[in-house]
Amino acid sequence: MKRCFCAADILLPDPKKTNARAWSVVACDQFTSEPEYWENVKKEVAGSPSTLDMILPEVYLCEAEERIPKINSVMKKYIDEVLVAHSNSQIFVERTQSDGSVRRGVVLAIDLECYDYTKGARSLIRATEATVVERIPPRVAIRRGADVELPHVMLLIDDPERTVIEPLIDSCDGDIAYDTPLMLGGGHIKGRFLTDKNQEAFAKALDALITPEQMNARYGDASLSPLLFAVGDGNHSLASAKAAYEEVKAKLGAEQAKTHPARYALCEIVNIHDDALKFEPIYRVMFGVDTQDVIVALRRYAECLDGKADAQRVDYFVGEKTGYIHISRPVRQLTVGTLQDFIDDYIKTHKGVEVDYIHGEASTKALASKPNSIGFIFSGMGKDDLFKTVIFDGALPRKTFSMGHAEDKRYYLECRKITL
Repeated sequence: MKRCFCAADILLPDPKKTNARAWSVVACDQFTSEPEYWENVKKEVAGSPSTLDMILPEVYLCEAEERIPKINSVMKKYIDEVLVAHSNSQIFVERTQSDGSVRRGVVLAIDLECYDYTKGARSLIRATEATVVERIPPRVAIRRGADVELPHVMLLIDDPERTVIEPLIDSCDGDIAYDTPLMLGGGHIKGRFLTDKNQEAFAKALDALITPEQMNARYGDASLSPLLFAVGDGNHSLASAKAAYEEVKAKLGAEQAKTHPARYALCEIVNIHDDALKFEPIYRVMFGVDTQDVIVALRRYAECLDGKADAQRVDYFVGEKTGYIHISRPVRQLTVGTLQDFIDDYIKTHKGVEVDYIHGEASTKALASKPNSIGFIFSGMGKDDLFKTVIFDGALPRKTFSMGHAEDKRYYLECRKITL
């Protein structure tokens, strides 16, 4: 079977010209309702070269038209003055998280020809959650004129025996790629380049995960279409990379596009069984609502359901007021699916209502304390169920889970040139 991953020409900042802590900032899709966080990032950077200048935090997505040309200009400047190329590279990452635990992964390139986010996909790389196609065009616009990509996508492997990444803890003795604390509660990150020997062993271990024998052992059916990488974080960013590549392919033709750098995307591979990787629900906050009407409508919605899934509970927060709604006969297997169905229907019939997807109970409750806002908190999905669910049932409802706290998300650090 053709491999869907490879080494990459990775660009890293010249340590003599940059402050590593100022260089790295958290993924653009975090703190989307907290502009004060991004103002603090700007203060931390304080004019130093930074990935902040090459990304568009989603809190500022409405300013895309103004910001994108500046981003593209900075990318060109950094390629010439700041970034250093490391050819044919893969990086073993050890990320010390905010709670002190260490999450491990490998940064490499994946082939977008092997990725499919559509429902019912049978590709080696698949989305774990429903992709909202309306979210793709503005992100493609950002990538379309960009010379550089910065990865915050994390792909998961299902490796309960820990045969792929974990052996690198003792065997990876390549040069240090970076070793730095991260700003604003992000912990610490250390990276080592994989040697040629490391890369070969790593690739063989990945290949072994998707043999018919392994598919049968883990999922009970050797004939299943193998799933090697499931998107854990950054689904819409990867979908946008795919869409941008399809534009390149349409323009150049399939044959010429085969060797174009846009065909690939830089990602970090993480074992879903890594003890430091915690799955947490992504909560919901609705804005611009009559909160009492929402509570009444949700209770009525719950009473009308007549499914066979296990009973569910949704806790709500309105300022200092709290309560919960019991859903005795849900149709959806997951509480988040039940709630999302309700929210989607409610927004269709109530003009001006908005919803945001929030990481962490504290942030959810804080946002729910604002006027005309209501927050929802509920139990999440166990991470051990993810691969089997995606293989047999397809993608989950969008924004079903988060891998850890917002501060523990990927920080931008590595780059890769995506233009010729």
